Amino acid sequence: MPSVSLRRAARETVSGLPREFWWLWTSTLVNRLGAFVATFMALYLTLDRGYSASYAGLVASLHGLGGVISSVGGGVLADRLGRRPTMLIAQLSSGLSVALLGFVHHPVAIAAVAFLVGVASNASRPAVQAMMADIVRPEDRVRAFSLNYWAINLGFAVSSVAAGFIAEYSYVAGFLIEAAMTLVCAVVVFVKLPESRPELTAKTAAEPAVGLGTVLRDGRFMSVVGLSFLIALVFQQGMVGLPVAMGQAGFTPADYGTAIAVNGALIVVLQIPITRFIEHRDPRRLLVISSVLAGYGFGLTAFAGSVGVFALTVCVWTLAEIVNAPTQTSLVVRLSPVHGRGRYQGMYATSWAVASLVAPLVSGVVIDRYGAEWLWGLCAVVGTVAAVGYGVLMRRLAAEEPTVTEKSPVTVIKGTSADVHEETGGGALPAVPNPGEPEVTAV
Repeated sequence: MPSVSLRRAARETVSGLPREFWWLWTSTLVNRLGAFVATFMALYLTLDRGYSASYAGLVASLHGLGGVISSVGGGVLADRLGRRPTMLIAQLSSGLSVALLGFVHHPVAIAAVAFLVGVASNASRPAVQAMMADIVRPEDRVRAFSLNYWAINLGFAVSSVAAGFIAEYSYVAGFLIEAAMTLVCAVVVFVKLPESRPELTAKTAAEPAVGLGTVLRDGRFMSVVGLSFLIALVFQQGMVGLPVAMGQAGFTPADYGTAIAVNGALIVVLQIPITRFIEHRDPRRLLVISSVLAGYGFGLTAFAGSVGVFALTVCVWTLAEIVNAPTQTSLVVRLSPVHGRGRYQGMYATSWAVASLVAPLVSGVVIDRYGAEWLWGLCAVVGTVAAVGYGVLMRRLAAEEPTVTEKSPVTVIKGTSADVHEETGGGALPAVPNPGEPEVTAV
């Protein structure tokens, strides 16, 4: 019976994860359900406040700049203060700054508060990812990151629709609702989530401290960050290059909305079943294939002449997004030393934050000077470069992987209810993926 198989698949997908993960997942979902400001900020500034499109773009850039800064800062705080305090500080600050943004009117004040919102709203991301890595067993991490990504997109899909109705009533109401939802997240973290940062042992205390310099000198990890930046540049074109190109081709905003809605719908419908398919597969192939799909998915946009064809191209690169996001996040965790996870996650998040700043500039210059077809061709080239880069990097990591004959130690994570098999440091990916294989200390 298909329905029985689907229920069993869903049950197996969500089973075996610790209770703390589901509270963290709930916090993520609530946060994204209330993500209204990013959706209608441009409309609020241009239609409600009467500012120019250039000023709206400046505010968006300042918001993104705040995210770049806080991605690194939030990672440092997650390692120094702990995951839980960092999330609480970030969420409380985000709630207050978002509420304030609805009541300031001077252009300088709006720009300054938007920058603060960008700082506060992005500071918790490295802590969330680090806590997830702390509390979830290594063999379950791809599944956990996939479920978290699914929650992000489910929340965004709902909030995007709700934002339109709320904006018709009151933009300020949207700011206040987002602030309230963010504060609810802080309450969930405060009440239900204990600190998960692994305690220092005599052995780990004797090891060199992990600072930002350590992360920057980690060549193989920074290679992942660079490749992540390339992929992020490509995926960002769905939000910055695609609407501009469709507008120049004579399509309406509603046409773009119809095409891009396929992205959120596919992620909500396919993320969980595809996760079951990729969970125990070779991450090297997954990263290479997803990079190619992303590049050529956008590349095919050059041949789109109708909303239906645009939607088909969105289907292609959405499949790449579904596969790439959890696989790449799991790779970041494997390459991160236990007591430096916050900083490593922060640097990884920076690749996406910087891409969100660079992508609009790249798409604008290329479309204005050469035409949209060149932008889509460039996406195909970047996707190919990323695929080759992942192939070379992952082959080198597999060659560096030492043989493991002993079981990895069991570390009791402070404040959690479950013992978690943890690596003693960052580990490279195994030559032959084996979910039950212990993690390996990096040399």
